[in-house]
Amino acid sequence: MPRINLLPWREAERQERQRDFMVAIAGAFVAGVIVAGLANFNYMGRIDYQLERNARLEAEIVELDKSITEINGLERQKERLLARMEIIERLQSSRPEIVHLFDELARQIPEGVYLTAMKQSGSSVEMTGIAQSSTRVSALMRQIDASDWLTDPDVVKVETTDQGSRRQAGFVVTMKQVRMTDEGMEDEG
Repeated sequence: MPRINLLPWREAERQERQRDFMVAIAGAFVAGVIVAGLANFNYMGRIDYQLERNARLEAEIVELDKSITEINGLERQKERLLARMEIIERLQSSRPEIVHLFDELARQIPEGVYLTAMKQSGSSVEMTGIAQSSTRVSALMRQIDASDWLTDPDVVKVETTDQGSRRQAGFVVTMKQVRMTDEGMEDEG
């Protein structure tokens, strides 16, 4: 019997299926590359967008740091100005005090007492002078104690000396000046 091969159509069909399979594999590969490229493009776009946002935020942070530095400088300047204003206000409020001090001293110094020096440090006043006698120094102390503008008299030194036929007492007295507070009330300071 003659041999007839009926299998070539199967061989052709197998080759056609293999070709279709290879085309499908190539198509899947191309589709995978396209999907991977699109995904990569999408992620790179997102990364670029986020980097732009980060750069914008960093620029804003730099601007805010400059503003904060400027604000801190302004606050220090404000504090210095407020301190100056406070000093000026204190000086303005204490201007009449020296007038009161000299007026009160002129009223309270008894006859026979002469001042040779006076020194003020804050509210503390130190007077140096000469009196005809030590009782005149005592009278001065009583009058200072009774004063509205002077308080806390204290004798540092009384020294009696002979000047020819006269005796005189050299003295050093300290006291405190009463200061006026902002409310206008007297305050010992």
